[in-house]
Amino acid sequence: MATRSATDSGTGVFSRGRARIADRTLRTDRWWVPPLATVLGLAAFVIYATVRAFVRTAYWVPDYHYLTPFYSPCISTSCAPGASHFGHWVGALPSWIPLGFLALPFLLLFRLTCYYYRKAYYRSVWFSPPACAVAEPHAKYTGETKLPLIIQNAHRYFFYIAVIVSLVNTYDAIMAFHGKTGGFGFGLGNIILVANVILLWAYTLSCHSCRHIAGGRLKHFSAHPVRYWFWTQVSKLNTRHMTLAWTTLGTLALTDFYVMLVASGTLTDLRFVN
Repeated sequence: MATRSATDSGTGVFSRGRARIADRTLRTDRWWVPPLATVLGLAAFVIYATVRAFVRTAYWVPDYHYLTPFYSPCISTSCAPGASHFGHWVGALPSWIPLGFLALPFLLLFRLTCYYYRKAYYRSVWFSPPACAVAEPHAKYTGETKLPLIIQNAHRYFFYIAVIVSLVNTYDAIMAFHGKTGGFGFGLGNIILVANVILLWAYTLSCHSCRHIAGGRLKHFSAHPVRYWFWTQVSKLNTRHMTLAWTTLGTLALTDFYVMLVASGTLTDLRFVN
């Protein structure tokens, strides 16, 4: 009796009945460039964001009330004076807990479970698969039915929290219209903060879960004109979900970097009013 090979018991391209091709792929183009660019881009942001979330320096500009989104909301007594827009909910935190601990884990889970990011890191990190017509190295595929990938199904709940965090970031951007001598003030930092918030809202609302909330389970759009209008707007944003996913990573880093430069005194904020 013949012994079954490991590939015979696999799934996908390794299952029985599939053509046996010795080469990993017959593609002759540079199919590995997009996965490589993706993993480098994600790694760069993760490293930068992790370092900035833990350093606890240059995240608040008291003169203009600029607060980096990596530290919002800042609800600990460890926060710089004035940076706690919503008060102090907890006492001093040890250095191994980031000051933005209330929002950062949920925002990370919102992005990790995002439909686009799943595709991005499944291909670039897990090679599942790395590209079209390129076999993945895994012999079996069970989908998102077991831990830890079953957590991906909680994406809609992380979306709700992301909406709340976007409201907090919006409040921070409004509070930043503060002059050095008091009252209303407006500078380059305000433009950066507001642009970042607008793009974060666009990314959040372009989420597939938001699209389903807007128009899901409706049998007759004509009977729900408001939800239909909202669904059409979200659908337009949804077509740009991948672009917004990358753009907001860039604007988050840029916003934090600018606030860091101003807060550290390396750069003087360009002021238009006060």
